Amino acid sequence: MEVRNIHQFIEGFQRFQSKYFSGEDALYSKLNHGQNPTTLLIGCCDSRVDPALLLDCDPGDIFVVRNVANLVPPCNESAQQHGVSAAIQFAVEALNVQRVIVMGHEKCGGIRALMQGYKPSRKIDFIGRWMKIVEPVKQQVLQQLGTYSEAEQNRACELGAIIMSLNNLRSFPWISEREERGEIALHGWYFDMSQGALLAYSERSDSFLPMVCPLGVAHPES
Repeated sequence: MEVRNIHQFIEGFQRFQSKYFSGEDALYSKLNHGQNPTTLLIGCCDSRVDPALLLDCDPGDIFVVRNVANLVPPCNESAQQHGVSAAIQFAVEALNVQRVIVMGHEKCGGIRALMQGYKPSRKIDFIGRWMKIVEPVKQQVLQQLGTYSEAEQNRACELGAIIMSLNNLRSFPWISEREERGEIALHGWYFDMSQGALLAYSERSDSFLPMVCPLGVAHPES
């Protein structure tokens, strides 16, 4: 079983090699000189929601940061290491991306653990510490939707976490300053895995609206 799984990855790289390294106009002949993505995407590290696969992107199209529950922490200048914040700063200040997308998804394990009460198996608990970022959203969901089902509460928290991450992005000066000048746009997207649909957050309506409907379902505007 292990040998077959490893060969799957090796064969996958061979297909990747054939697609992007062959021919006179091979993509990596250009990418070798540097990257110039227009978009920073902050997504979840869940194996089912690879942003490049979901959005059918080529290498170099998006600068991706993935973490548990696709969270953005608030800007914090403490002495601790901040991998997500460093990646955001690099994408904005060094790469000059034009947009930032926070992309959440249905059935997120991090959000489920937060809502159900995560119990670590040891004293070292990076997961619980990380998920405290979105604790205010959990409390709001429990207060407003206390009689709703567990699945409905989880979904509400998944959506609320995206909105909180958008707000936290604005706590970084290199983002808020650019947004005020119209040099960068912030987007909140949600991948509905059950329906195979993509929702987008609308600040005007303060809700998530369908951007790509499930197969066979017409867009409301069409």
